[in-house]
Amino acid sequence: MDITWWGFAALAAAAALVGFSKTAVSGANTVSLAVFAAVLPARESTGVLLPVLIVGDVLAVIAYRRHAHWPTLWRLFPAVAGGVLLGTGFLYVAGDDAVRTSIGAILLLMAGVTVWRRRAARNEAKAAATDPDDTAEATDPGGPGASGGPATRANRLKARSYGVLGGFTTMVANAGGPVMSLYLLSAGFRKLGFLGTSAWFFLIVNTSKVPFSVGLGLIDARSLLLDAALVLFVIPGALLGKACVDRIDQRLFERLVIGATVLGGLQLLLR
Repeated sequence: MDITWWGFAALAAAAALVGFSKTAVSGANTVSLAVFAAVLPARESTGVLLPVLIVGDVLAVIAYRRHAHWPTLWRLFPAVAGGVLLGTGFLYVAGDDAVRTSIGAILLLMAGVTVWRRRAARNEAKAAATDPDDTAEATDPGGPGASGGPATRANRLKARSYGVLGGFTTMVANAGGPVMSLYLLSAGFRKLGFLGTSAWFFLIVNTSKVPFSVGLGLIDARSLLLDAALVLFVIPGALLGKACVDRIDQRLFERLVIGATVLGGLQLLLR
């Protein structure tokens, strides 16, 4: 690929941000998505970014593997698989502009809904939201909203809706992070449970996307050669995120996730 030194520097910074987002502020890598699409052709950028994301997922799993909430993951996976298949079909018929506009609008809508829901439930969740002690996650890593008990009809519908949307957006533009971040926040996940569940989710989902991306011609020898250079920048980003996560309180953590979602949505709409 014909990339200038300035372009490579931008890609390297975006790769470092992938590592940081995987271990600190999930959803922030929507900024990386925009950078990759600005430096590279939009369609090719998704194939280059995917292996970088997988390396970040591996590092996140190493850091937070004990904090995953598997009942939540098992509820999501069937719907996500359907979303990935829908996204694969969408890539055959939609142009880059349609893909970017659709995902950007979805992310902004979901961010708005999440803010509204959290404000409506502020009084009820005040005690849990202001408790800085994350040690409770050792017995309930999923947090108060995902305790593994019998799922209500509304919870099952929410999991399926977010799962399909997450699978769709992650397939068409590697933009599933904000979707799943909003789902985990709405389910009441605390920091460690949030990061552990998200890490395993995206390692499994992103790895499963590789055959589809290869079949669509998004991953080839040229893209993998560029990835070999970019993954070196993911590691310091992940280490920085791991060092910072304990210094970010729960309220700030949630605001950063929602803020990153809004920023990513605006970038997709305006790019």
